Amino acid sequence: MTKEDSYFMLDLFEKTPDLVCIVNRAGWFKKVNPAVIKTLGYTEQELFARPVADLIHPDDRHVTSSKRNRLLNNEPLINFQNRYIAKNGETVWLHWTSVYISESEVVFAIAKDITNRKQIDIEIEKNYKKYKRLTAHFKQHVEKDRQFFASELHEEFAQMAAVIKMDFESIDTEKTQLDERSKKHKEHGLATSQNLINKIRKLSYSINPSSIKEIGLDAVLSSLCHEFYSTTGIPCIYKSTFNENLVDYEIRLDLLRICQEALLNVMNHAQATEVKITLRKKNNKIELLITDNGIGFEHQSKQSFGLRNMHGRAASIDGKLTIESKKSKGTRVRVSVNANRVIT
Repeated sequence: MTKEDSYFMLDLFEKTPDLVCIVNRAGWFKKVNPAVIKTLGYTEQELFARPVADLIHPDDRHVTSSKRNRLLNNEPLINFQNRYIAKNGETVWLHWTSVYISESEVVFAIAKDITNRKQIDIEIEKNYKKYKRLTAHFKQHVEKDRQFFASELHEEFAQMAAVIKMDFESIDTEKTQLDERSKKHKEHGLATSQNLINKIRKLSYSINPSSIKEIGLDAVLSSLCHEFYSTTGIPCIYKSTFNENLVDYEIRLDLLRICQEALLNVMNHAQATEVKITLRKKNNKIELLITDNGIGFEHQSKQSFGLRNMHGRAASIDGKLTIESKKSKGTRVRVSVNANRVIT
């Protein structure tokens, strides 16, 4: 290296805004540029008087030590982030690229100060967690409302319809002779009241089927398929190859609601002759598939309320919902949730 090259490298070392340092194999600073001093707030003498590890945030010391051991075995350290404690007590986030020069037994390291970016990320994460808590709180209230409404339908309206049916049935026990017109009205009343009872029961079940906590998601989805077939005459097959006990309640609940919404779309629009529902674990993800062989649909620029609701529920459990559909070739609804949401 020429004398001009040496002056250029020294000038670059001194003036670069990045933190540049040389650390010996034992883990002590041997040389630092002004950016290190400015960022951490220590003088050069203070930095040289203590091991580098003393400046690292206590929560990051173990992982940093592990990375450094690999670095000393000639594995370059690239895109590594850790925290340092500045002299004023503030936390500084640094993004490192380091190499070990075995001939000199020193580590040459360059870091960027990413504290501002990290603070923004932390604030975003904090707001996201707050949103998640609010979403969970909102869903809990919705579920309570569903349970109340379903209970009112089943306990109050269905019972009142049953009383009306009993009143019509009691006419037979009376001695009063009915003309043909009155008999037809009575029979119509009996049929209508029974139909009303059936409708109320089906509506109550669709709003709030048997509790997942009581009988499990597998049993509820299987029952949902049976109810769908009874209502529409369309065969509905459910298959599960996944242990639902490893999935938290929020995920199971949202998978159920998405499945209900998908079946409602099939009922109202698909003109299908078969539906298949599958719950499985694939490639470290939990997948729910609802497939029909109906008429399908072309891409819609504006989504219905039901589709928006399905996408919203999938997003609320950190999942992804995709809909594959072609005209005359059926529709597949796929919900995919990362396995890190699974209880372990």
